Amino acid sequence: MHTKRNVGVILLAGLLLAGCATMGADGFAEDNNDPFEGANRVVFDVTLAVDRAVAKPVATAYRDVLPVEVRDMVRNFLNNLKSPVIFANDILQGEADRAGVTFVRAIVNTGIGLGGLFEVAEEWGYEGHSEDFGQTLAVWGVGEGPYLMIPLLGPSNPRDLVGRGIDSIFDPLSYVQWGDESYVPYVRAGVDIIDLRSRNIETLDDVERTSADFYGAARSLYRQSRENEINNGMAEIEELPDF
Repeated sequence: MHTKRNVGVILLAGLLLAGCATMGADGFAEDNNDPFEGANRVVFDVTLAVDRAVAKPVATAYRDVLPVEVRDMVRNFLNNLKSPVIFANDILQGEADRAGVTFVRAIVNTGIGLGGLFEVAEEWGYEGHSEDFGQTLAVWGVGEGPYLMIPLLGPSNPRDLVGRGIDSIFDPLSYVQWGDESYVPYVRAGVDIIDLRSRNIETLDDVERTSADFYGAARSLYRQSRENEINNGMAEIEELPDF
């Protein structure tokens, strides 16, 4: 069942990607990359309302209840779980050195770091990084396609939607089941969202407060964030929220 759902996501996103082949010289679509702005703004407003009513209060409580040391252990553990996906995309991008770092980090943090609860590898000089199949497609020259707001999930584009589906295939935890149901991926995703939201409360509040158009600002920040990740953090931009 889970595999069928993954394939469905990939096929749907692939159809969207195939329908947006006209790209400008800067990699964005010639129609300013947001041809569905009206619908996107509606989804943005709904998602923002849910965030204010549910996600932000839960994230605030999570931050207030758990000391920073425990929250850092949670983040370290979640980051370590992403190692297989990062390693696969390092290889697919031809980044042998970065793949080696990812492999060493997984071994060290899983073994000595007690399953990844403690960030030991970074102290040894093996700094972590993030890779996903959306970035891999970008490295292969695939355009991002039109900007999309996904209900409750936030900013994306067809290339990143395809990437999400492929990454779920790379991820061993996608196949973990308890009985006839698979709860592990959903529990992990929920904790990941809450932890990331708790780490960006003030940042996103500042963006909303200082922006004449919060939707436009979020769209711009998402593009900058993805461009920075695709270029392995080499872009000269300010610190960005983790979308």
